[in-house]
Amino acid sequence: MSQTLQYLQSESAEHDIEIGLLVNYLLYDAIKAGASDIHIEPWESTLVVRTRLNGVLSELVHLPLDLMEKISGRFKVMANLVTYQVGLPQEGHASADPELGGVELRISVFPTTRGEKIVVRIFDPSNRSFDLNTLGFDDDTLRGLVKLLSRPSGLILLTGPTGSGKTTAIYAALHHIVQRAGPTMSISTVEDPVEFNLPMISQAQINPSQDFTYPKALRSLMRQDPQVIMVGEIRDPETAMIAVQAGLTGHLVISTIHSGIAAGVFARLINMEIEPFLLASSILGVLGIRLVRKNCTFCSQPYQPEPAFLRMVPDEAIQVAEFRRGPGCPECQNTGFNGRTAVTEMLIPDEVFRDAIMLKKPTRALQDIAIQQGLQTMWQCGLRRVLKGQTTLEEIVRVIAVDQL
Repeated sequence: MSQTLQYLQSESAEHDIEIGLLVNYLLYDAIKAGASDIHIEPWESTLVVRTRLNGVLSELVHLPLDLMEKISGRFKVMANLVTYQVGLPQEGHASADPELGGVELRISVFPTTRGEKIVVRIFDPSNRSFDLNTLGFDDDTLRGLVKLLSRPSGLILLTGPTGSGKTTAIYAALHHIVQRAGPTMSISTVEDPVEFNLPMISQAQINPSQDFTYPKALRSLMRQDPQVIMVGEIRDPETAMIAVQAGLTGHLVISTIHSGIAAGVFARLINMEIEPFLLASSILGVLGIRLVRKNCTFCSQPYQPEPAFLRMVPDEAIQVAEFRRGPGCPECQNTGFNGRTAVTEMLIPDEVFRDAIMLKKPTRALQDIAIQQGLQTMWQCGLRRVLKGQTTLEEIVRVIAVDQL
């Protein structure tokens, strides 16, 4: 039983719930389970607390609705927010108590029609590795990325939805450059927000309210003599143009951009009115990344996927497959999964692919050309993990859209 439930069922809590203690128990349960986020949200009749574990939300406890303002107030105090402000969103940072492991908390309070919703992002420095070798990349992807990181100039892009591991991968890439080059390399970042402070790297956080935006930061940064530039996200044409120009003028630029698949990045940038010849000249590679849950090593056992899912797997692969799934046990919080690993596709443009970019071919045509030139798609990468029993077929289908198969 969780510490929160034990406290709520205790005799002392029945008469007078101590909000500070209750919040500490919520944090303790989430941190102990290895959750990345806590969602505290007013529903119709209860205040529900959910934790995101391995990318999936699960209910932790339901609390009385009349505790909402007290819990919200407690988190606002922790994050130095305006406690009496309830009609506007607020964001802040806080450090958890030392007995909770000294984790960093990013607290977001958002007004809804039923009251304030609170989301707490948990950053555990002791549980965060920025070593490329520990991210779960397959050998080909890892070799390709390390080779790109040794290039003196150009643009490396990572794509994937929110929470797919892009920031961790970029931090690991920067850490790799620092490990390789030491103090001989000038590395600067522009982020929103800075999630971790990295050694030997100058990190800046944009502040739109002060007109410190990505374009303004990048233009100023170009006068700082950097060799490697990390841009948190390419969101608009101006940022995209500066990043491309920087990649063409002797800087190694690493950034993220939202796109369904690696090949879709080029169409997205062309829609931002970046000339195809600039993209063909500047982009060294695109890494598509997703995170899938790994089978629990304590309870996973052989199973047979449903026929509808099996039809997605080639017959020859089914013959050698080792399909495994966990029914759930105390070690995995009864989920059947324990931890996550990366599923990737690394697109490195060659001459044939660059010619297709120059012709402004649509994403599906670019994807087909990349596959003809040897691209291992995200689906193929995920399927290999399924065949080895590392995860389930259903999990791969959940994470990778069917139209990308």
